[in-house]
Amino acid sequence: MFCVVKLKSIKYVLLVLLVTVLLAISFNGASSAQVFFGYNTKLVPVYSVQTDKKQVAITFDASWGADKTEEIMKILKEYDAKGTFFLVGFWVDKYPDMVKLINDNGFEIGTHSNTHPDLTKLSREAVKLEISTCTDMIEKITNKKIELFRAPYGAYNNTVIEVSNELNLIPIQWDVDSLDWKGISAQNITTRIINNVKNGSIILCHNNSDHILDALPMVLDRLKGQGYEVTSVGELVYKENYTIDRNGVQKPKV
Repeated sequence: MFCVVKLKSIKYVLLVLLVTVLLAISFNGASSAQVFFGYNTKLVPVYSVQTDKKQVAITFDASWGADKTEEIMKILKEYDAKGTFFLVGFWVDKYPDMVKLINDNGFEIGTHSNTHPDLTKLSREAVKLEISTCTDMIEKITNKKIELFRAPYGAYNNTVIEVSNELNLIPIQWDVDSLDWKGISAQNITTRIINNVKNGSIILCHNNSDHILDALPMVLDRLKGQGYEVTSVGELVYKENYTIDRNGVQKPKV
């Protein structure tokens, strides 16, 4: 009886040691334990950035309409703030002059797919076509390399993240949702942002939401008053030597 119990204990210890070793070794980004036990890690985009700087990024998704975009840029400049515009392909096709104006005014542009579908429901090939088509359109207008991608509806899976990485694009989400697209008041938009923002936050807004022009000055004024630098996603994120934890926090490798 003693021998049987002791043998089980030895087997248990050996199994623990094996798992520890497997977890410590990795192959092409996957741990040995993943390979050995056949499970997959869920990939995540960048929701926010780990930083000691009082710095946040504000973003504007552009899918419908463009009449408020120029005024948004003027307000950002008034407050010495930067920003990132994520553009959908059919928006780029309809408003090429506005794309050029965004670029000429020094604001960052990212790709937001070509037709704004739920990419998680598409094949790998279709996902790649959606992202690359929009990216190519923007690059032809701006003559600048696109580095950032945001999935429509914030919907992603491993395929979407993998394709984004294959196209040398950093997948970007957000950790502060203004909910401006719901038509809430400028005061409510401001309150939502200010109550949830922190160092390294990425703020989601939309270029044509109902009250964005009223909310944006209040948001920027409050952020500046709290000592935050409002910048673009490209200046906030790490471009290399980083990790992304399960909560989407991008961290520098140590």
